[in-house]
Amino acid sequence: MVKSQQKYSTPAMNLIYFLLRSSWGMVAIAIATGFLSGGSSAGLIALIGHAISSNNATSRMLLAWGFVGLAFVALLTSIVSQVVLIRLSQDAVFKMQMRLSRQILSSQLSHLEQLGTPRLLATLTEDVQAISNAVFSIPFLCINAAIVVGCLIYVTLLSPQVFLMVMVLFAIAIGSTNILLKRGGKQLALAREDQDILFKHFRSIADGIKELKLNYARRQDFLTDDLQIAAADFRRHSVRGLTFFAITSSWGKLIFFFAIGVVLFLLPNLMAINPETFAGYIITFTYLIAPLESIVNKLPIISKANIALQKIEMLGLSLENRSEAATVPPVLNHSWHDLELKGVTHTYTSDREDVSFTLGPINLSLVPGEIAFIVGGNGSGKSTLAKLITGLYIPEMGEIIFDGQPITEANREWYRQHFSVIFSDFYLFERLLGFDGSNLDTQVQGYLNQLQLERKVKVEGTKLSTTALSQGQRKRLALLTAYLEDRPIYLFDEWAADQDPIFKEIFYTEFLPKLRDRGKMILAISHDDQYFQIADRLIKLDYGQVVYDKKKGV
Repeated sequence: MVKSQQKYSTPAMNLIYFLLRSSWGMVAIAIATGFLSGGSSAGLIALIGHAISSNNATSRMLLAWGFVGLAFVALLTSIVSQVVLIRLSQDAVFKMQMRLSRQILSSQLSHLEQLGTPRLLATLTEDVQAISNAVFSIPFLCINAAIVVGCLIYVTLLSPQVFLMVMVLFAIAIGSTNILLKRGGKQLALAREDQDILFKHFRSIADGIKELKLNYARRQDFLTDDLQIAAADFRRHSVRGLTFFAITSSWGKLIFFFAIGVVLFLLPNLMAINPETFAGYIITFTYLIAPLESIVNKLPIISKANIALQKIEMLGLSLENRSEAATVPPVLNHSWHDLELKGVTHTYTSDREDVSFTLGPINLSLVPGEIAFIVGGNGSGKSTLAKLITGLYIPEMGEIIFDGQPITEANREWYRQHFSVIFSDFYLFERLLGFDGSNLDTQVQGYLNQLQLERKVKVEGTKLSTTALSQGQRKRLALLTAYLEDRPIYLFDEWAADQDPIFKEIFYTEFLPKLRDRGKMILAISHDDQYFQIADRLIKLDYGQVVYDKKKGV
């Protein structure tokens, strides 16, 4: 996809190609009607020039009817062009949003974590919006470009010499402004890079607001050393880029008015001009001011969109290179017998490239009807192991075998569906997604009673009445989804950390044993050593290695 974008030298052509990928026919119709509208508008200028210099009543009547006809054509084609391109552009943006969303969801989790949430959010919001703003301008660019071309054709018909003079000035203008536009585009590209950093800091404000409020020194350091510097860089590059575009606009106007001055003051001294021709020159050049100014004013929008399009294409290519096979998972294997990890390893690289952490090699064998606690200090690799077991991380070495089947790209999606997982950084959806409505209300109400949330939350159809709860209550509500999924294997990552002592006791001594009695395999990452005795098995990690794996009674 990136290579195809590089075939076109101008941002406008890149955007047009972006639209062409949605529908060649519709784009052709929209651009054709746009140019027809612009050409009709230029024709109106020619008719006005003829009407001013004409003294023949019959001729003026014919010109009047021609004027009405061209005005109708200009209006109709303008509406058609705008409606078609607006609809097409929004369809293209919609498809792009959905394509990006699917690519993100189908990409490997480890790759998404490396890209970072701020970059993904900036692309899905700012970049998509920049393209949406630009493609909305395409029909007006086509119309204004057609007006300019039509007016130049009219000038050619009036006088080829004047046309050549105008084209020389146009060549000077295009050559000089192109240099300014390239410099402006480079600055806007740098501003877009700064925007990714800004999104990261804005996310830090949202996620760390409590910590920042409680520590004045930390807050001030963050504001001055992180946020302020990133915002200043963004401001500097944006100002420079937009300044180049402003200079481009002013320089273009200067050359254009120079051309008008030549026609008005110099040309009559160099050659004989009849009144009709002179009036045509004046009307044409005066009318050209508005479309030329509109085109120049759209240049920053088009340039930003081109940068955004490149960012989206680069992200799409990156996601595509680390995508997983899209398969519809078959029926779950509820009567499984064993899950094995053989020599499984995974290496995690932090933001500092010189620091990495390797988990493994891990050798484990898990069976149904068992409660296993995964324990160890912070940074020992417990959450990484959980992501490997659940198939969210792909092992760099070794293999995972589920009920005799090696887990590969072909069946990894199916394998993941066997797990109900609540991670420590879980996300609580407002809707109960992926469940049919049969007997759902009754099930939900029963589970809400068990979770002691019946007074806090109601389920209206498939939507929760509220998620504005304490962290502990939100975790209980997340447990509701796990119950409804009824998967063969359950994994809880520090689930009880935010629970009050009473419900923590209920979770360990009642809920987990009930799940085990139903034949479920339960994996619980926990630091609650007072409840270790309820586990059938204790798996301890230290520095990425299993230091012991003990079963009760063994």
